[in-house]
Amino acid sequence: MIIDTHAHYDDEQFDIDREEILNSMQDSGIELIVNVGADMKTSEQTLKLTEQFPFVYGAVGVHPSSTMELDETKIERLKELANMPKIVAIGEIGLDYYWDEPDRDTQKRWFDRQMELAREVKLPIIIHSRDAAKDTFDMMKAAHAGDISGVIHCFSYSVDMAREYLNMGFYLGIGGVVTFKNARIIKEVVEYAPIDSIVLETDCPYLAPEPNRGKRNSSLYLPNVVEEIARIKGLETDEVIELTRKNATKLYRL
Repeated sequence: MIIDTHAHYDDEQFDIDREEILNSMQDSGIELIVNVGADMKTSEQTLKLTEQFPFVYGAVGVHPSSTMELDETKIERLKELANMPKIVAIGEIGLDYYWDEPDRDTQKRWFDRQMELAREVKLPIIIHSRDAAKDTFDMMKAAHAGDISGVIHCFSYSVDMAREYLNMGFYLGIGGVVTFKNARIIKEVVEYAPIDSIVLETDCPYLAPEPNRGKRNSSLYLPNVVEEIARIKGLETDEVIELTRKNATKLYRL
């Protein structure tokens, strides 16, 4: 059974059939799903999903692009949410320099504060890093993030950068992008990284794997990701499923 370590079933793209699609998961080989908050609203929605579906767990946090909404009152609310029984991580948090807003100082301030929160509540972190490799790593190193542990979501950097995060004890989140024909760098990372450092994720409804690229993504497409990882690493698909399941269980202390 597959564990999807990063999904967004709170997204409005699932409004038309959320219950139907989630209720189909376990009959389709998906054992558990971790729904991940991206702002205060979706963190609250994530909690509700964990209460509604026995196989859904959650992460709460504010994505770098939404950090302008944060203040200490909201951090306290995140702390309350983090202490709920099925919340297993703080995330997704980090830095995103693809967009000009919020400004980088704002992103950095709240990235650091949310890493501190994770340390307070003793939960791992889910890192979002886009076009911000050096600053993300430098901040994590300064915060001793290796003591917190976690996963680099939707890993998109080089083998050299992967080595740094692996040395820090972090997992690499691998999803649909690895199946894209032009995804040379991430295929190299998957080849390099030990299988015991890889977890499966969708980031759904985004980043559907081939042959469904461009469509709404869901955990039901994860077997395509499994097949590509198995091909790259010379493993059987059952091995990839079992080993990544074990990794996810360890990552989130499930």
